[in-house]
Amino acid sequence: MTPKIDCFILYRDAADVAATESTLCQSPLVNEIVRCDSFDRTDDIRDISALANGEYALFYTKPSPLDLVPYAIERMVQIAADTGADMLYADHYQVLDGKRVKHPVIDCQPGALRDDFDFGSLLFFRSSALKSAVRRMKTDYKWGALYDLRLKIQEKSLPVHVNEYLYTEMEDDARKSGEKLFDYVDPKNRDVQIERESICTEHLKAVGGYLEPESRKIRFGREKFEYEASVIIPLYNRVRTIEDAIRSALSQKADFKYNVIIVDNHSTDGSGEVIDRFADDGRVIHVIPDRNDLGIGGCWNMAVHHEKCGKFAVQLDSDDVYSGPDSLQKIVGQFYAQNCGMFVGAYRMTDFNMKTLPPGLIDHREWTPENGRNNALRINGFGAPRAFYTPLLRKINLPNTSYGEDYALGLRFSRHYQIGRLFEELYCCRRWEGNSDAALDIDKVNANNTYKDRIRTWELEARIRMNRKGR
Repeated sequence: MTPKIDCFILYRDAADVAATESTLCQSPLVNEIVRCDSFDRTDDIRDISALANGEYALFYTKPSPLDLVPYAIERMVQIAADTGADMLYADHYQVLDGKRVKHPVIDCQPGALRDDFDFGSLLFFRSSALKSAVRRMKTDYKWGALYDLRLKIQEKSLPVHVNEYLYTEMEDDARKSGEKLFDYVDPKNRDVQIERESICTEHLKAVGGYLEPESRKIRFGREKFEYEASVIIPLYNRVRTIEDAIRSALSQKADFKYNVIIVDNHSTDGSGEVIDRFADDGRVIHVIPDRNDLGIGGCWNMAVHHEKCGKFAVQLDSDDVYSGPDSLQKIVGQFYAQNCGMFVGAYRMTDFNMKTLPPGLIDHREWTPENGRNNALRINGFGAPRAFYTPLLRKINLPNTSYGEDYALGLRFSRHYQIGRLFEELYCCRRWEGNSDAALDIDKVNANNTYKDRIRTWELEARIRMNRKGR
């Protein structure tokens, strides 16, 4: 019997939706085409589910015209039949600035819990799985219904990535990668984020990965350190910014002894000479690794295991500066006040010349003592500045990468220890063309996202195992 597919498409413009309907009608498998106002609300998804009478259902979630390659729908049906998949999504083309470019996507892992996972705009479901998932959608959402739906699907089986280019969509967001990084912490999106946190938390409970708000206590006086704190600056080719960072660190006013450990990962642009200007200040420790295979995480490990590292290891990236001379004092004080193994403050986004950039202050208020450790599996970062209790960090260590190493630490610490928070500005994050994530191509974005999803997968699996063993 020939399978039938019901297609649900977003309606905004009559001409655009007519073009989409025309390309869909090229397949004889299409049973019905339904125009939808939204995929955002739970009621929308329930209505769609009720109308999905064919064997499969296809969602097109963009209002711009869809252009399918010949037999794309037949191909998705074939793969769904061969694999038994409940949900499929595919690589595709995007039209950006009038040019058609390839837009590959990545495999969905168990830890792919972020709400901005890129499935593309064409989602293909087995109707029976769609209806089963919708029956388990007990909470009504205003913005996150599609996110809720795919997590319900994911509880039973992972969506299948068809790594073939099956369609073309319009891309109306021409911003560079570095300009998109902070959308999820923009205050105007706060209500949406709270709703999506609830969806992710519900999913974690369903799969056994939810953690109660309980933390291990720390006795900070058990080990002796010459320094109370060390400012850690990993560095590679930042001749334009490193002097500002060092001066910011040395200008800190604290009632304890601290130093600055700079790990110069074989810079070739004169950064080392800038560091040497501070050689007469006994607080500055200039470390050059004796090997050439270290990422940022590996450089951090060198600093943390240095004999002069202080009790608390405090972040300062070579691009950035502290907001004021009391930042370090405030950070260290919060370890004792909150009994935390890791601390995260708030930062202000600026350009190279310290002019504030949107969204301004980023305080990561999505972190709460009650649910922060669970919501951490949904969001894409922890914020800055970050600081760590050195004895714990020496046991955990950082992965030897130059992307996601701080996020991996945050997840690992939060599994057992409180993450201390102070929602006031302590740090200035300078965004400029020299940032490593300022303008990444799609392959690099995908590689970064794949790694972070892998980190989440490992952490989710660890939490599930821990819960099964009763901690």
